[in-house]
Amino acid sequence: MSVSDSPLPLGAVDSAHTDDPAELKRMLAARDRTIEVLIKRLESRSADPSAFALLEQNIALEAVVSRKTRELERERQQLQQALSELRSTQARLLQSQKMEAIGQLAAGVAHEINTPVQYVSDNVSFLRSGFETLLRVVDQYLALLAEARQAPLGAERLDAAEAALKAARIDYLRRNVPDAFDESQEGLHRVSHIVMAMKRFSHPSGEDQEPVELGELIDTTVMVARNEWKYVADLDTEFDPELPPVPCFRDELSQVVLNLIVNASHAIGDIVLKDPGSKGRIRISTRLAGDMAEIRVADTGGGIPEAIQRSVFDPFFTTKPVGKGTGQGLSMAYATIVDKHKGRIHFETEPGVGTTFIIGLPLRPQTSGESA
Repeated sequence: MSVSDSPLPLGAVDSAHTDDPAELKRMLAARDRTIEVLIKRLESRSADPSAFALLEQNIALEAVVSRKTRELERERQQLQQALSELRSTQARLLQSQKMEAIGQLAAGVAHEINTPVQYVSDNVSFLRSGFETLLRVVDQYLALLAEARQAPLGAERLDAAEAALKAARIDYLRRNVPDAFDESQEGLHRVSHIVMAMKRFSHPSGEDQEPVELGELIDTTVMVARNEWKYVADLDTEFDPELPPVPCFRDELSQVVLNLIVNASHAIGDIVLKDPGSKGRIRISTRLAGDMAEIRVADTGGGIPEAIQRSVFDPFFTTKPVGKGTGQGLSMAYATIVDKHKGRIHFETEPGVGTTFIIGLPLRPQTSGESA
């Protein structure tokens, strides 16, 4: 009998690291070989007393394996429960971060809504005043028409009607009323667009990846963050028309794009403070890059100093003053893109020139065991 076929001593079985699945498999195989040896010896009616010792060892081995199997199953169930709780906590954390971001942007969004609403309000007041003036003119002419049916009109009545017509400024109303309607319609459309963008941004998506048009997702996020960037930068977008819908977790990706836009705005804002009246530029683009969809967010801020470049994706790392940031934005972006989407995120920067963050997303859904 070879060494590998020999039964294990009981002491070795008890001290073995049998919580290892490979070790457990080896021990089970050893038990099976032990049973085979025992059966052969019993069938030969051998009086060899070692057969009974072998039987005792087999019984002990089976008890150890059974106990270790139960322990492994219990640990597996505990791990499964922990993973489930972790996923649930992660989803709640993401939604909490999104609500926090919306809270921080609420004043700006309110301002974005208030401006077109004010246009509409002013135009409605103008249209009401013009309509009331026109009604007075119409009343004058209706009265003249009634009088003309009874008797010839005197010059005094005709002069009064003409004065009312001049006072109505018909030419002015003819020129400006259409513009008032157009401005009001445009303002209401803008309010609707902002509200829809907020709704899409804040609405939680499902637990599975879904095909997403990156251009639409970026446009929505740009609208939500508009009050963060519009005072310090001009923002341009350029989307690859050939880029297909990309499988992703919409909520998480929109949060990443928002964080990058806000960071770019703050970086440019620091430069603009030193040169009042100037503006920087933010450029967001998408393109097809092999089997990946690529998003680039470039800014003309001050760049990232070399001394901190290794730390930008670390949790809680921030260069912002207290109250301006928690240092979670870029670490969350890294976890979302790399860990959850199995994609890539990195940056290119030049101090004094600006920074570009580059995201790569796989064009096909990635399982937990795959990487792009």
